[in-house]
Amino acid sequence: MFASMPGAAKALLWVRILNQMGAYALAFLAVFAGPDLASLALALFGVAALLSRWAGAFVLDWLPPRIVVAAGLCATGLSLVALSAARTPPQVLIAVVLVGLAFEIYEPATQELVAQVTEDDQRQELYGLLGSSLVAAGAIGGLIAAALLPLGVRWLVVVDAATCLAAAAIALFFLPRGNAERPVPGEDRKRWRPSALLLRFTLAGTAFAVGYLAVVMFMPLVLLQRGAPAWLPGVALTGAAALAPLTLWATRRLLTPRPHGLVLAGGAVLLGLLALTMARAENLPLTVGAYLAWTAVNGVLLGRWQALVADAAPEAERPRWFAFQGSSWGIAQPAVPGMVALVGGVAGAVGPAAFLTAGAAFLVVPFALKARLAT
Repeated sequence: MFASMPGAAKALLWVRILNQMGAYALAFLAVFAGPDLASLALALFGVAALLSRWAGAFVLDWLPPRIVVAAGLCATGLSLVALSAARTPPQVLIAVVLVGLAFEIYEPATQELVAQVTEDDQRQELYGLLGSSLVAAGAIGGLIAAALLPLGVRWLVVVDAATCLAAAAIALFFLPRGNAERPVPGEDRKRWRPSALLLRFTLAGTAFAVGYLAVVMFMPLVLLQRGAPAWLPGVALTGAAALAPLTLWATRRLLTPRPHGLVLAGGAVLLGLLALTMARAENLPLTVGAYLAWTAVNGVLLGRWQALVADAAPEAERPRWFAFQGSSWGIAQPAVPGMVALVGGVAGAVGPAAFLTAGAAFLVVPFALKARLAT
């Protein structure tokens, strides 16, 4: 798969892998901010990151994807340098907002660049490979974080900044020029509204994101509550990171020709059933087995959401479609803990509540996608 990719796609893949290997620092943002500022810092970061994704989409009207990717990564690196130097609470909060405002500028440009340099089945394969590579790079980043954490969380931020700046330099020098760098004509810069189809995609994506995050956020806690030794959650997460790209590779010949909407709907049903299985399971082996099966199914779906949007969007509006549909993750992230808490009032425990929330959310996806199951 990698050997047949265009050179631009390979360069983009390496840019994102390098950046992701340092992206672990934001997982420790609450630790950096401290218990008194953690909640406010995370809330500010979430809002700022959502705004940065939209800014990244609209700036593509004037700037080519290569410049937007490089500028976004550079801005993220510089804002992380500012965060590493912050000492007082106001300095920390200002730096957190700056990081958030830069954090997702490059995301719509990345997805748009993939859409420009690939076609049809190759497009979905590259989106999938990009997603699975980022998962694997994240696992490597976790090991780097484990090695650096004894030196202090501030060093995690410094190394993350360095990887961002290095990735920005690679993007600037190796991502494509020429046709991929033509700005959007002035007549296409008009007042924009999301179509009904895009709203449907975003509703489906938000339901999927709620289900995914409800499992990922609470799985380590559930494993420990069900008697896992302290080392097992980390091993399970690492195993899941390795499993996702393997299942994508193993099933690509079978599922690549299938309509994206159909694969997403069927996969969401399987994810929902596995989440409900984890909710009912009380013994540790069944929980771990269901989680690994859940990870395998999710690996099959890597790249499908982006390919679905890329194929359906008008070319001139594609970055805005990517940003709007991608906002589903920004909406889901702050919503999941509250939803799990509400379900917990009925379920009686956090673990079953998280998996019940996930199961219900995944089962909504096929209904939201029903108009595009053949796409």
